[in-house]
Amino acid sequence: MQIRRCSILLIEPREKVAFDLDSLLSGGNGLSASIELLALAPHLPAEVAINAAEAEVLGAVGATLWIEFTTLAEQFDGALLHGLLQKGLLLTDASDVDDDKHAATRTRDEKLRAANWHAHSAVSHYFGRWQGVMSGESATQAGYKTMSELAERLGMPPPHVRERVSAEQRIALPDSAATSLDELLAQRVTCRNFDTTSMLPLATFSRLLWRVFGAQAAVEIVKDNVVIKRTSPSGGGLHPTEAYLLVQRVEGIEPGLYHYHPIDHALEPLPTLDDGDLHALAKCFVAAQTYYADAHVQVVLVSRFARTFWKYRNHSKAYRVCLLDAGHLSQTLYIAATEFGLGAFITAAMNEIDVEQALGLDALEESPVAVCGFGIRGSACATIEFDPQHAVWTAEQVTASSVP
Repeated sequence: MQIRRCSILLIEPREKVAFDLDSLLSGGNGLSASIELLALAPHLPAEVAINAAEAEVLGAVGATLWIEFTTLAEQFDGALLHGLLQKGLLLTDASDVDDDKHAATRTRDEKLRAANWHAHSAVSHYFGRWQGVMSGESATQAGYKTMSELAERLGMPPPHVRERVSAEQRIALPDSAATSLDELLAQRVTCRNFDTTSMLPLATFSRLLWRVFGAQAAVEIVKDNVVIKRTSPSGGGLHPTEAYLLVQRVEGIEPGLYHYHPIDHALEPLPTLDDGDLHALAKCFVAAQTYYADAHVQVVLVSRFARTFWKYRNHSKAYRVCLLDAGHLSQTLYIAATEFGLGAFITAAMNEIDVEQALGLDALEESPVAVCGFGIRGSACATIEFDPQHAVWTAEQVTASSVP
């Protein structure tokens, strides 16, 4: 039997600080600290606690070449090696190992190897995903709903502007004539008040999807290698971001989950959960930010990592390019929605694992990096929106109907 280490592994010495009565009674600060070693391996569902002896083994076994178990057992205790095999941090090539769990773990590791992830990016992405988090409700319960509450509890934030020279040294730039684009951009205000009684016109819905996510052109560079053109830029021209839709109120479209096909400009229906509570699912997607769950359409921006990593293999910037891609698309969505007089939003506070399960995604291959959405604005500003120019809401509307 041959073994090797899993493909990506980071070890974090995590400090745990706890109240210590003995320390307090002896004149100390009343605290004790301990260090726990945690193995972060993206092919596993969760972080794994290890000890110093196990860390020594993992530091001595490579992730590429296989080594005979008996050879390694001459240097390290066999029980220690078997323990790491059970934890999924060491893997074996033995086909006669009758262990479904180990076989599944090895398959996950092989999939991770084939995906061309950079190690730091893989750990950051995979272990930063949420499941069942209710951040919207938690923030309200903790009294973190407004900026004034945040400042009261956390102290003042860093200055709103970075100043490198004195005011006298600054070079003033001339004013220039405003255009219709300036007016449009001024109205680009994140919407937290959607009209839950109205239906979004199908024509508006269709044009918005085409403008933002549709392939304006598709060119076959070489046989079976097609490059698409969207209205937003994309690293390497690869456009790894897919649009998955949670449609609640659009004329002529059955409420449900869909995948948008950018070349055919068509919706691909996906199965929904058994209970059929689409609004509850929308709320779960955005971690209980109820005002975003009310949008007529949620758009989950899902990155197909292999599309970008095919070119930028094991590249330290490749994951960042995927995130930038989603950012470009969301801003284009904002502007396009604003021109139609619609409200739009984007959030990174989402339950990625719940989204993946609902959409049938494997996080090592494709995963949500943001949720955005759009719809018809409500008639009242029931939830505060940051609109200091009053481009959307008048001062009277904000004062009368929302809490600052």
